[in-house]
Amino acid sequence: MEFSSRDRQKHCRLAGDRREQYPHSLQFYLEPPTETISLVEFESFAVDRLKLLKVVENLGVSYVRGTDVYKSKLEGELRKLKFPYRALAEDDYEARRKDHISHFILRLAYCQSEDLRRWFLQQEMDLFRYRFNELTGGLMQKFLEHVNLSFEAIGEDLKKELANELSASTPGFSLATVKEQMFYKVGLADAVDLFRARRVFIKDGFAYVPFKEIDVIVLNNYRTKLSKALALTARSLPSIQSDERLQPLLNHLSHSYVGPDYSVQKNTGKISLDQIDALSVKSFPLCMRQLHRALRDSHHLRHGGRMQYGLFLKGIGLTLEQALEFWKKEFIRGKVDADKFDKGYAYSIRHSYGKEGKRTDYTPYSCMKIIMSNPPSQGDYHGCPFRHSDPELLKQKLQSYKIPPSGITQVLELVKGMHYQLACQKYFELTHDVDDIGFSLNHPNQYFTESQKLLSGGRELKKEFNNSGNFQQKNNNQESINSSSTPTSSNAKADTELEGLEAYFTED
Repeated sequence: MEFSSRDRQKHCRLAGDRREQYPHSLQFYLEPPTETISLVEFESFAVDRLKLLKVVENLGVSYVRGTDVYKSKLEGELRKLKFPYRALAEDDYEARRKDHISHFILRLAYCQSEDLRRWFLQQEMDLFRYRFNELTGGLMQKFLEHVNLSFEAIGEDLKKELANELSASTPGFSLATVKEQMFYKVGLADAVDLFRARRVFIKDGFAYVPFKEIDVIVLNNYRTKLSKALALTARSLPSIQSDERLQPLLNHLSHSYVGPDYSVQKNTGKISLDQIDALSVKSFPLCMRQLHRALRDSHHLRHGGRMQYGLFLKGIGLTLEQALEFWKKEFIRGKVDADKFDKGYAYSIRHSYGKEGKRTDYTPYSCMKIIMSNPPSQGDYHGCPFRHSDPELLKQKLQSYKIPPSGITQVLELVKGMHYQLACQKYFELTHDVDDIGFSLNHPNQYFTESQKLLSGGRELKKEFNNSGNFQQKNNNQESINSSSTPTSSNAKADTELEGLEAYFTED
């Protein structure tokens, strides 16, 4: 392709503008994007970044951050989703643009509650840490100057004078290491985390920080800025919520599921009602096992439980006729007679199967929807036990299911860190006696499907060893983010339609 002199000048000017807009592959996201983008690009960028942050969360729990296997897996995900992963790439303008815009979109979606802000902040911090530590020394220095963190490097004379103190105060540093390492004179307020951990030498109100520890200060600075930005964004929400195009998308993103579509019933009619009790013990996730047990014990579930459990049963293959028979038999064992069931409950079941009302084929709830919406109140059994149960009650429940004490401790640690889906993943491993499930858990029906595959010998589990020979969990996230995944927009539509369904389940 040939350009005229004017075209060449315009092309060079545009390239220069682009380089000026994103001079580094890494940024603190201080300036929001101002360009106009389509709703399609808006959603596409946001979903891709959400997929990446889900991977960051999973890898951060499954592997030691900073290890070779952690870095290689995260680099692979950055490359696949076209986010910057090589700082020196000359043609990464589009990747840097996507990185910039997608961060701000998710910032809007995840500023809406304290839990969402905390989750978003943690994953963005982990992603930033990886990307910062991948920079070369020279690029790190340029980045520090770019974000006004140009700390003063101490001279050789001062370093010799303080050599003994620096080696004694910096873990793992000998006199020889001090001689080779560059040290920065940093205000104590910026190095408070290192000071608390007793990892730096302090003198006259300054910390003498080795170059290898500078990431702690940068991350602390980034955390402070992003935390404040999230709070300010939350205050601006009313103006955003008035936009009828954006608000549904933002609400959906914060509850988004990005995996396979479990509204497609592949096993319709293959499961008999007589099997459900046994399946609930062997292959139901804890949320559905809890609902099934409550239904069997009290012969009734309130509307939140009926919606969550009924759509799950539909997803594992119960036909409409089976569902009507299942719920009717159970309810008439309680305080509901057959006539009341037919008038008050049967319609809602047919509605969920798309046989009444809008005739929409409703989608089973994903983990994120269960965790983030409609929390249970007293007398309810729906929700996520890892998110909504008191830790002591959860511990007792796990003990009653014969989970070993060491496993219970692992589950409770994940719950404490707010990694609810990973806690459920650990529950899967413990109840199926496996070390590596080989997938990232995002949906109760995915749990059931993978359990059945495993119990029937339809899938092979693998183990992965690190260089020291110790076992590490292998997380192949392809199932939840592959190209065959249902577009998020279709799930958003289903979520919107479910609002209409809830009206039919309000009778207790």
